[in-house]
Amino acid sequence: MASIVLGVAASHSTLMNTHWDKVVHTERAQAFRDGLAAARGRIVEAAPDVVVLVGSNHFRGFWLDLIPSFTLGVGDVIAAGDGGTPKGPQHTDPAFAQALADQLVNRGTEVAISARLQIDHGQAHAIQYLLDGIEVPVVPLVVNVFATPLPTLPRVAALGENIARAVAEIGGDKRVVVIASGGLSHQLPWPSDWTEPVGDDEKFLVEAWLNGRGEWERYDKRRREIIVAAQPTIFSDFDEKFLADLEKGALRPYTELTSEQLAERAGNGGQELRTWLVMAAALGFAPGKALAYSPMPEWLTGMGVALVEPATA
Repeated sequence: MASIVLGVAASHSTLMNTHWDKVVHTERAQAFRDGLAAARGRIVEAAPDVVVLVGSNHFRGFWLDLIPSFTLGVGDVIAAGDGGTPKGPQHTDPAFAQALADQLVNRGTEVAISARLQIDHGQAHAIQYLLDGIEVPVVPLVVNVFATPLPTLPRVAALGENIARAVAEIGGDKRVVVIASGGLSHQLPWPSDWTEPVGDDEKFLVEAWLNGRGEWERYDKRRREIIVAAQPTIFSDFDEKFLADLEKGALRPYTELTSEQLAERAGNGGQELRTWLVMAAALGFAPGKALAYSPMPEWLTGMGVALVEPATA
């Protein structure tokens, strides 16, 4: 049977690609990149046959006309190339992806499927840094973290646990690495409620979210200007405790939070921690190891990297 051999989680930010020359906290930035490199090295050692890549949506592949809670790429996967991340078709394993989708549905997690999935930096940032030079197919799993209503955190935990059960039921001897991309704490200049935008910038963003399908680049210049101009808001105390709890194997209590509680503690960008919780649940909430933590106001985000080994290792 297939088996999960490693879990990896890492923050992402396109500003890391586009605004490296504006970094003030250079030691922090390099520490984060070193953490990514160390995680990549561990992935190489794990020798995966396939990577389940759990990431978030940023309104380049999903729009307000249709946003499922969970979407699994079971066919072609096309990267948007936003913010200097990889662009174009990605290496995939449709047979494994479809088998995973079938097993998840049979176990009560009704994931949507896409036979031609467009991903953005929510997955491509991990492909760029964690899988650089590693010839391994990816199965993207996109979690809705920004278009309310969001999937509840207990539902997210159940998804991760069902991934573990589903992988164990899939035939063959594939070695699976689960990668989570997103977080840690940050606050984006996005409307708290997309149905009631406040001010011209929020109205523009909602218009882009609703009408961007097939032409997201038309909205991208002003969209990036809005983001770059945002005031950095990072909750370092939360991030450090979250990583400490990951090391202790104590992330399960976070799955009992509401979306509102998570936003209060980690900002609206902290909703991306759903991806970390999916990974942690798939690894049985086993104790992990934090490889780096760098609060980066230049990138608007608390940037972290962590590993989790299977509980049976």
